[in-house]
Amino acid sequence: MAAVDAGSGPAVAIVPEKLADDEQKEPLFERILYTLLPMLKSHEDRRRVRANDPVFNSQYKYANNVVITSKYNVLTFLPRNLFEQFLRVANTYFLILLIIQLIPSVSSVPFYSTLIPLVAVLSVTAIKDAYDDIKRHVSDHRINNRAARVIRDGQLVDLKWKDVRVGDVLRLERDEFITADMLVLSSSEPNSLVYIETAELDGETNLKVRQPIPETAHLEDHLDQLSKFEGYVEAEIPNNRLHKFVGTLTYNDQQYSLDNDKIVLRGCRLRNTKWMYSMVVYAGRDTKLVKNSGKTKFKRTHLDLFMNKLVIFILMFLGVCLLIGLIGSWIFEAVYAAGDGFRLFVPYLNSAQDSAAELAWLQILSNLIVLNTFVPISLYVTVEVIRLGLSLFINWDVKMYYAPNDVPPLARTTTLNEELGQIEYIFSDKTGTLTQNIMTFLKCSIHGRKYGEVTAEDKEREQIVSTGELELLSSDVKQVDFASWNSYADKGFVFCDQEFVDKCKSKEDPECDEFFRLLCLCHTVLPAMEKGELVYNAQSPDEAALVQAARNFGYVFKARSPFTITLDVFTPGEEFVPEQYEVLNILDFNNERKRMSVIVKYEDKITLYCKGADSIVFARLNEESQPLMRVTLEHLAEYAREGLRTLVLAKKDLTLEEYTMWAEEHHQASIVQENRDAALDLVYEKIEQDLTLLGATAIEDKLQDGVPETIANLAKANIKIWVLTGDKQETAINIGYSSCLIDQDMDIVKINATSMEECQDILEACRQEFTSQEEAERDNSISSTESLLSRFRPILGVGCYKNDRSRFITLPKALIIDGQTLMFALDKSLKVLFLEVAKQCHSVICCRVTPLQKAAVVELVKVHLHQMTLAVGDGANDVSMIQKANVGVGIAGKEGMQAVMASDFSLGRFQFLEKLLLVHGHWCYSRLARMMLYFFYKNVAYAVLIFWFQLFNAFSGSNAIDGINLLIFNLVYTSLPIIVLAITDQDLRSPALLADHSYYEEGLCSKVYTRWKFWLTMLDAFYQSAVVFFVALGAYHDLAVGITEFGFVINITIVITVSLHLAVETLHWTVVNHVVLWGSILVTFCFNLVYTAIDTQQRIMDTYWLMYQTASRAQFWFVLMLAPMIALLPRLVAKVIEHEVFPSPVLKARIGEKRQWKSKRTKATRVDAIDGSVVEQSNCHPL
Repeated sequence: MAAVDAGSGPAVAIVPEKLADDEQKEPLFERILYTLLPMLKSHEDRRRVRANDPVFNSQYKYANNVVITSKYNVLTFLPRNLFEQFLRVANTYFLILLIIQLIPSVSSVPFYSTLIPLVAVLSVTAIKDAYDDIKRHVSDHRINNRAARVIRDGQLVDLKWKDVRVGDVLRLERDEFITADMLVLSSSEPNSLVYIETAELDGETNLKVRQPIPETAHLEDHLDQLSKFEGYVEAEIPNNRLHKFVGTLTYNDQQYSLDNDKIVLRGCRLRNTKWMYSMVVYAGRDTKLVKNSGKTKFKRTHLDLFMNKLVIFILMFLGVCLLIGLIGSWIFEAVYAAGDGFRLFVPYLNSAQDSAAELAWLQILSNLIVLNTFVPISLYVTVEVIRLGLSLFINWDVKMYYAPNDVPPLARTTTLNEELGQIEYIFSDKTGTLTQNIMTFLKCSIHGRKYGEVTAEDKEREQIVSTGELELLSSDVKQVDFASWNSYADKGFVFCDQEFVDKCKSKEDPECDEFFRLLCLCHTVLPAMEKGELVYNAQSPDEAALVQAARNFGYVFKARSPFTITLDVFTPGEEFVPEQYEVLNILDFNNERKRMSVIVKYEDKITLYCKGADSIVFARLNEESQPLMRVTLEHLAEYAREGLRTLVLAKKDLTLEEYTMWAEEHHQASIVQENRDAALDLVYEKIEQDLTLLGATAIEDKLQDGVPETIANLAKANIKIWVLTGDKQETAINIGYSSCLIDQDMDIVKINATSMEECQDILEACRQEFTSQEEAERDNSISSTESLLSRFRPILGVGCYKNDRSRFITLPKALIIDGQTLMFALDKSLKVLFLEVAKQCHSVICCRVTPLQKAAVVELVKVHLHQMTLAVGDGANDVSMIQKANVGVGIAGKEGMQAVMASDFSLGRFQFLEKLLLVHGHWCYSRLARMMLYFFYKNVAYAVLIFWFQLFNAFSGSNAIDGINLLIFNLVYTSLPIIVLAITDQDLRSPALLADHSYYEEGLCSKVYTRWKFWLTMLDAFYQSAVVFFVALGAYHDLAVGITEFGFVINITIVITVSLHLAVETLHWTVVNHVVLWGSILVTFCFNLVYTAIDTQQRIMDTYWLMYQTASRAQFWFVLMLAPMIALLPRLVAKVIEHEVFPSPVLKARIGEKRQWKSKRTKATRVDAIDGSVVEQSNCHPL
């Protein structure tokens, strides 16, 4: 609900004048263009709009309501798309090769061997881009042509959305989408309330309420008055802040403050409201929806960056080969210039008598073309296809499906799959992520007395149940029967303090009465009737729990309007009496204020009710409340140790004169255009002083199922988990214990500082202490010198110091730091020191932190430690850290869908994170790493095969392999097998990976894809290509065959060799693997048989009937049998040695899996048909 200022216009919510830190920036091209031509940039400093005055509004040249999200049109698609694709180095490299191949005197390879794969790669990408853009065009056309009803000349005129202009007054009806960002003028509902759904903006499906100022609400649906409405709006320039708006409305010579509660945004939907009239303030590209549609920061994986480095290494190696060819060609030409030494082997055709150096430099271009297969042009497309397949497997995992909320796992990006297998740090929110975010009012402290405590008798009964001596149902515990006297009672509400309930019913305690009235009045909950029952719609589960609790105790929040709140209060006469309060002002809650206040008037009595964080409210109490505060602090500490969420409640009685003076100051501050936030903060601070303490609430937020086990298992995988929460330190510590983030054997290091200097001293002392402990542990000796931390022991906590110091050395540490201290620790002068201390701790909990501090902590670890980070959260306050982390995971919870929409992966519960990382993460990393090694191997083996041939043709740049076979080696012969393997192969099954979490270290340590493995694989590629070439050369040494036939032999042999190499690397065979792998070899034979059977004169090489001639020679089959065996022998020997002598933990587990599987296969049981006895048979089939 919005705040309203009695008699002087509406109040405004707190909004920062400065735009958010994530304000959408202009693209680099536009920034350069506007710098060179500043006259093209709009210089709008403030939005100025007059209703129903198109002439006035047109002078500002505001954007129309046409929204274009498409990237291309018919004319720009081809040039722009090609330009974008050729920004990739690989595509540009092959384009240059193609141009060189068009020079007849240089190229011995047909140009189509480069043209077709290049066109194929460009075409696939272009078709995908075109398909995506066509969908955007269709969506744009559909949205821009939606129907709109606009008031023109006193009548409603049917127009299209694209024809709506700034300043128009529109009529919208139930379930229609909001046309633009508009100011609400009036509606059909009582008090002109407007209900909207913002699912397309922020993912939240719960209804939000908006209402106009009273001065326009009376216009209702009178077209004659609406058409004459001439309100003048001044507002902030277009921006992307969805939940903030600052503006003023001038109407009938009066100024009225406008805030976010007066505005409806494009993308929202009108719900539960028959009709609404509103005025367009921002249209088209100026709307907040479009402003939030900018490109998100693209996250590149470590494997991508490593792959780019390897491509550079390959290019450097290609340069070495070209240099060898250059030198060899120059030597050959120089010898020819001296005599006829080589004419017996290669005809010399240098009729122009060019110099040897000139010819050698010309030959380098020919060699560049011949060796182009060194660079795998199809690698990027193959990787994207594989990542898509891996993402689908994540989406299809039914064991990560959360049925109660119908939330399946979802990979929202296909580019970060392998990162899941290398996570070293997890940063987690607490509320809604580790906990259920289902709040239950459990206990309270009122005027220094605790209520809701379990009695000694109940504790004894619980102990009996826990020891198993007697089974008791939950109904056996003494619970209050609210339904017997309260028709509004919630059947699911559980409370055990009957004495307190009786006190509330009798109204004999005024403090209890004020306590629950505060809970009913100080909130933003909306009541509604559903199926004859009163239900509450709240944006915060905390608010819903408190209002629901008050309802059970006889204080029922019944209705609200912009100016009133209606309660039904239970009286000693055992009936509910309605009470209506006039709402004068609402001082909204935000992350900076950490409190909310409401000023109400009832029976000529004006009261301010305030609830908020303990530290904030306690600082604003009057002197009379100080003794009560100390008692309440003890109660809060006890609640925090139990893991309960707490709020402190206070009130203040105001005189009419005091409120009148403050209301005038508030009104003046609310209409200020510049620095409105600061002005309102000062006004709020002035009234929220000298409060009287009422008490505190304690709400339980239970852990989600499986959270302790998940955290423990992730820790066993050597993943460090940090919890970043806004809760109190004691509450966070208690949750840490219950979630297994902290255990009793850990030393708790608490860092609480009040200044930068104190923070630095404590951190320095911690570092010195930790260093000395490490040195003592290494030396197996303990220094007797007194610890440098002695003067900080009261601050750090006694848990850090044991009498037995030798035991302390071996204990892991848990670091606890509060938000104020973290602010000092994140300063540029201390952040490295803080990180040195934190990284030596097993667990870290940051309490009372803001969203920006969460993001700063994530960035600190990611940038300075250069380690993989994952952030997981469920609310809008977690979006910043989710976007900062290498991988962001959103939990679909009760705090909206902002975290999910900003994430890379979304889950229904935190417990599914274990399988996402330890299973899918391990698989994705292992598969993609092995795929890349194989991809580079087969390309280098094929290219080096051509290089060996250069040694025997005087480095002339000629090639023995036909152009078509060069073309389809990557596209047809070897493409599908590696794709299938990279999507389906498994080194270990899911149960094994979940049973032993040490296997995850394979990704943490990058054991699969290392530089030495890469160079060893490249060496193997050289060896295998040399074996294939020289075995074939030896077999055909005494035969008079052409180089084309020789090329067919080595081409088919290398295809078989690399296919068998892949078979050796395959760990998990499926039917699909067999089909594509052996099918690729069969396709190679069949294609060449068909291809060479076709007679054509267009080929550079004469291949007609050549395959049949080649296959008729025994030497061909001899090479096919012998060369792959010799080529793969070293790899097979290495596999045997690894298997028998140096097995890795993963290999040992895989061997164990195979033995178990074989044992199940070889041992069968059958039931004897005669006497029904069970007979065990080994190594036999059932009869």
